[in-house]
Amino acid sequence: MSKLMQIATASILVLGAAALLAQAPATNGAAPTGDAKNGKELFLKYTCYGCHGFSAQNGPAGNRLNPMKMTQATFTALVRSPGAPRNMPPYSAKVISDAQLADIYAYLKALPDSPAAKDIPLLQQIEKEIK
Repeated sequence: MSKLMQIATASILVLGAAALLAQAPATNGAAPTGDAKNGKELFLKYTCYGCHGFSAQNGPAGNRLNPMKMTQATFTALVRSPGAPRNMPPYSAKVISDAQLADIYAYLKALPDSPAAKDIPLLQQIEKEIK
């Protein structure tokens, strides 16, 4: 298998898995209590995008924040104590308040989900070329 085909196949697998994850229902149907507009500003201020990307679909060890599948309480607890291995520093209430985390959570919940793999023309073209 050529190097190009290996890269294309790997890309398809990654995007396909991402699309499946994006289509899974969120575990919390409750509306977030924060302000999404302020949450976006805080997401940038605290450089969350540095690891999670501007779309929140990246992250070390697959820790994607979009689509957000955690409850607001779980999200807050994770930010306060990320656990091991520490891919992210813990943010105490002295650094970022619960209200600010509620705003970031509201912003993350407001982000659009990834399109399904079948809805990405370039992905479909690559898939046809390698078959």
